[in-house]
Amino acid sequence: MKNAMLLRNHGTLIVSEEVGDAFLRVYFLERACSVQVRTLSIGSVEILQVPEGTADMVQEQNRGVAEFVSRQLIWPMLRRRMDRLDDGYKD
Repeated sequence: MKNAMLLRNHGTLIVSEEVGDAFLRVYFLERACSVQVRTLSIGSVEILQVPEGTADMVQEQNRGVAEFVSRQLIWPMLRRRMDRLDDGYKD
């Protein structure tokens, strides 16, 4: 399932069942794009190609990890922080 879209001149669109999952997806997508832009700005850097099937293997190894991290760790922490700063979002 594809959960992210980069829209030309409009930004990023992330789809997920949980807000915490969506936040984590957009966070890691932004980090990956930032690393890529900084790497390409170096100039004559040879970009290594990963072997065929590596992306699928990594995805299988991490299945469920992102959801656990976002639902159990990151999103509750962000909600506590929002509550401390301004709990008006609950209204």
